[in-house]
Amino acid sequence: MIRKEKDMEVEKREKMRGGEGTVEIIHFFKKEEFKSNVRLCAKLIIPPGGSIGLHQHLDEDEVFIIIKGKGVLFDGKEERFVEEKDAILTGNGESHSIKNIGNDNLEIIAFIAKY
Repeated sequence: MIRKEKDMEVEKREKMRGGEGTVEIIHFFKKEEFKSNVRLCAKLIIPPGGSIGLHQHLDEDEVFIIIKGKGVLFDGKEERFVEEKDAILTGNGESHSIKNIGNDNLEIIAFIAKY
């Protein structure tokens, strides 16, 4: 299946997971389109100063791949600087949050697979 960008569903979430600002979610594919147990396959766009609040991933793994910008990721224990080309895996009950600390949008490919 090929989906052109113009055909992708766009969603906007204000204060996502208790974060700041409005996160734009561009769904590459919806979970119903997968045979496997996938919850999310999308690009997230976080504006300057925006964030996704701290949340836990029970019974699932989430992969973030930073494709543009820079941010700070909190993994429930420590803050780490992240930037373009970094990959992050959160799962097994772990928590995370992310904040855009740059002057441009922070763009992330996000993929969540359920156990």
